[in-house]
Amino acid sequence: MCEGDPVNREWEDRVAAAWAAFDDYPEERAAEFRAVIDALVAELPEDSPLGPFEQACAWDSTGHSDRAVPLYREALARGLHGYKGRRARIQLASSLRNVGQAEEGVELLTPELDGPSDELDDAVRACLALCLSSLGRDREGLSLVLGALAPHLPRYQRSMARYARALVEPAG
Repeated sequence: MCEGDPVNREWEDRVAAAWAAFDDYPEERAAEFRAVIDALVAELPEDSPLGPFEQACAWDSTGHSDRAVPLYREALARGLHGYKGRRARIQLASSLRNVGQAEEGVELLTPELDGPSDELDDAVRACLALCLSSLGRDREGLSLVLGALAPHLPRYQRSMARYARALVEPAG
Protein backbone atom coordinates (compact mmCIF):
# COMPACT_ATOMS: atom_id res chain seq x y z
CA MET A 1 0.00 0.00 0.00
CA CYS A 2 1.32 3.37 -0.96
CA GLU A 3 0.98 6.69 0.80
CA GLY A 4 -2.18 8.32 -0.46
CA ASP A 5 -3.70 4.91 -1.18
CA PRO A 6 -7.16 4.85 0.43
CA VAL A 7 -6.55 1.26 1.51
CA ASN A 8 -3.99 1.67 4.21
CA ARG A 9 -3.37 0.60 7.78
CA GLU A 10 -5.62 3.37 9.12
CA TRP A 11 -8.51 2.23 6.90
CA GLU A 12 -7.94 -1.42 7.87
CA ASP A 13 -7.91 -0.37 11.54
CA ARG A 14 -11.25 1.41 11.12
CA VAL A 15 -12.72 -1.68 9.44
CA ALA A 16 -11.41 -3.83 12.28
CA ALA A 17 -12.92 -1.41 14.81
CA ALA A 18 -16.29 -1.58 13.05
CA TRP A 19 -16.21 -5.37 13.22
CA ALA A 20 -15.10 -5.27 16.86
CA ALA A 21 -18.26 -3.25 17.57
CA PHE A 22 -20.51 -5.63 15.61
CA ASP A 23 -22.00 -7.17 18.76
CA ASP A 24 -23.12 -3.68 19.83
CA TYR A 25 -25.68 -3.79 17.02
CA PRO A 26 -28.71 -5.90 17.96
CA GLU A 27 -30.52 -7.64 15.15
CA GLU A 28 -32.98 -4.78 14.71
CA ARG A 29 -30.03 -2.41 14.06
CA ALA A 30 -28.31 -4.60 11.45
CA ALA A 31 -28.92 -1.99 8.75
CA GLU A 32 -26.98 0.55 10.83
CA PHE A 33 -23.99 -1.79 10.96
CA ARG A 34 -24.14 -2.37 7.20
CA ALA A 35 -24.26 1.42 6.72
CA VAL A 36 -21.02 1.75 8.72
CA ILE A 37 -19.38 -0.79 6.42
CA ASP A 38 -20.85 0.88 3.33
CA ALA A 39 -19.38 4.22 4.42
CA LEU A 40 -15.94 2.64 4.76
CA VAL A 41 -16.30 0.92 1.39
CA ALA A 42 -17.21 4.27 -0.20
CA GLU A 43 -13.66 5.42 0.54
CA LEU A 44 -12.18 2.70 -1.68
CA PRO A 45 -11.40 2.88 -5.38
CA GLU A 46 -14.44 1.72 -7.34
CA ASP A 47 -12.74 -1.46 -8.58
CA SER A 48 -11.31 -2.54 -5.22
CA PRO A 49 -12.05 -6.16 -4.31
CA LEU A 50 -12.15 -5.16 -0.64
CA GLY A 51 -15.43 -3.27 -1.08
CA PRO A 52 -17.64 -6.16 -2.11
CA PHE A 53 -15.79 -8.44 0.33
CA GLU A 54 -16.54 -6.23 3.33
CA GLN A 55 -20.12 -5.71 2.19
CA ALA A 56 -20.58 -9.47 1.71
CA CYS A 57 -19.27 -10.07 5.21
CA ALA A 58 -21.72 -7.50 6.58
CA TRP A 59 -24.71 -9.00 4.77
CA ASP A 60 -23.64 -12.51 5.75
CA SER A 61 -23.11 -11.61 9.40
CA THR A 62 -26.53 -10.02 9.59
CA GLY A 63 -28.30 -13.12 8.30
CA HIS A 64 -28.52 -12.48 4.56
CA SER A 65 -26.47 -15.16 2.83
CA ASP A 66 -28.49 -14.58 -0.32
CA ARG A 67 -27.25 -10.96 -0.52
CA ALA A 68 -23.69 -11.97 0.40
CA VAL A 69 -23.17 -14.59 -2.33
CA PRO A 70 -22.98 -12.20 -5.33
CA LEU A 71 -20.73 -9.83 -3.38
CA TYR A 72 -18.26 -12.58 -2.44
CA ARG A 73 -18.22 -13.63 -6.09
CA GLU A 74 -17.56 -10.07 -7.17
CA ALA A 75 -14.70 -9.66 -4.68
CA LEU A 76 -13.05 -12.85 -5.95
CA ALA A 77 -13.64 -11.87 -9.59
CA ARG A 78 -11.95 -8.54 -8.89
CA GLY A 79 -8.87 -10.39 -7.70
CA LEU A 80 -9.22 -10.69 -3.93
CA HIS A 81 -6.39 -13.03 -2.99
CA GLY A 82 -4.22 -14.12 -0.11
CA TYR A 83 -5.70 -14.41 3.35
CA LYS A 84 -8.84 -12.38 2.57
CA GLY A 85 -9.32 -14.33 -0.66
CA ARG A 86 -9.27 -17.54 1.32
CA ARG A 87 -11.70 -16.07 3.84
CA ALA A 88 -13.97 -15.07 0.96
CA ARG A 89 -13.95 -18.63 -0.42
CA ILE A 90 -14.76 -20.10 3.01
CA GLN A 91 -17.54 -17.61 3.64
CA LEU A 92 -18.91 -17.93 0.11
CA ALA A 93 -19.06 -21.72 0.49
CA SER A 94 -20.91 -21.31 3.79
CA SER A 95 -23.36 -18.87 2.22
CA LEU A 96 -23.87 -21.15 -0.77
CA ARG A 97 -24.76 -23.97 1.63
CA ASN A 98 -27.21 -21.67 3.38
CA VAL A 99 -28.98 -20.90 0.10
CA GLY A 100 -29.18 -24.54 -0.98
CA GLN A 101 -26.09 -24.70 -3.19
CA ALA A 102 -23.88 -26.92 -1.04
CA GLU A 103 -22.42 -28.75 -4.05
CA GLU A 104 -20.90 -25.50 -5.31
CA GLY A 105 -19.54 -24.93 -1.80
CA VAL A 106 -17.83 -28.33 -1.93
CA GLU A 107 -16.36 -27.50 -5.36
CA LEU A 108 -15.08 -24.18 -4.06
CA LEU A 109 -13.45 -25.52 -0.89
CA THR A 110 -12.08 -28.89 -1.96
CA PRO A 111 -9.03 -27.32 -3.68
CA GLU A 112 -8.32 -25.40 -0.46
CA LEU A 113 -7.44 -28.71 1.23
CA ASP A 114 -4.33 -28.90 -0.95
CA GLY A 115 -3.46 -25.20 -0.86
CA PRO A 116 -0.93 -23.46 1.35
CA SER A 117 -1.60 -24.06 5.03
CA ASP A 118 -2.54 -21.24 7.40
CA GLU A 119 -4.71 -20.55 10.42
CA LEU A 120 -7.84 -20.94 8.27
CA ASP A 121 -7.24 -24.65 7.58
CA ASP A 122 -9.66 -25.78 10.27
CA ALA A 123 -12.31 -23.31 9.08
CA VAL A 124 -11.97 -24.74 5.56
CA ARG A 125 -12.51 -28.25 6.89
CA ALA A 126 -15.41 -27.27 9.15
CA CYS A 127 -17.24 -25.42 6.39
CA LEU A 128 -16.53 -28.16 3.87
CA ALA A 129 -17.85 -30.71 6.39
CA LEU A 130 -21.10 -28.74 6.68
CA CYS A 131 -21.45 -28.59 2.89
CA LEU A 132 -20.83 -32.33 2.65
CA SER A 133 -23.36 -33.02 5.38
CA SER A 134 -25.95 -30.92 3.54
CA LEU A 135 -25.40 -33.26 0.60
CA GLY A 136 -25.89 -36.39 2.73
CA ARG A 137 -22.15 -37.12 2.79
CA ASP A 138 -21.89 -37.17 6.57
CA ARG A 139 -19.05 -39.71 6.81
CA GLU A 140 -16.82 -37.51 4.64
CA GLY A 141 -17.75 -34.46 6.69
CA LEU A 142 -17.11 -36.22 9.98
CA SER A 143 -13.77 -37.41 8.67
CA LEU A 144 -12.76 -33.82 7.89
CA VAL A 145 -13.86 -32.56 11.29
CA LEU A 146 -12.08 -35.34 13.20
CA GLY A 147 -8.96 -34.79 11.12
CA ALA A 148 -9.04 -31.07 11.93
CA LEU A 149 -9.70 -31.71 15.62
CA ALA A 150 -7.05 -34.39 16.14
CA PRO A 151 -3.98 -32.10 16.28
CA HIS A 152 -5.65 -29.96 18.98
CA LEU A 153 -6.33 -32.82 21.39
CA PRO A 154 -4.05 -33.22 24.41
CA ARG A 155 -3.98 -36.97 23.77
CA TYR A 156 -5.25 -39.44 21.15
CA GLN A 157 -4.06 -37.39 18.16
CA ARG A 158 -2.82 -40.41 16.22
CA SER A 159 -5.83 -42.59 16.91
CA MET A 160 -8.32 -39.81 16.04
CA ALA A 161 -6.44 -39.08 12.80
CA ARG A 162 -6.52 -42.80 11.99
CA TYR A 163 -10.26 -43.00 12.75
CA ALA A 164 -10.86 -39.96 10.54
CA ARG A 165 -9.09 -41.65 7.61
CA ALA A 166 -10.94 -44.92 8.22
CA LEU A 167 -14.29 -43.15 7.77
CA VAL A 168 -13.54 -42.51 4.10
CA GLU A 169 -11.06 -45.21 3.11
CA PRO A 170 -12.48 -48.27 1.35
CA ALA A 171 -12.82 -51.28 3.63
CA GLY A 172 -9.90 -53.60 2.98
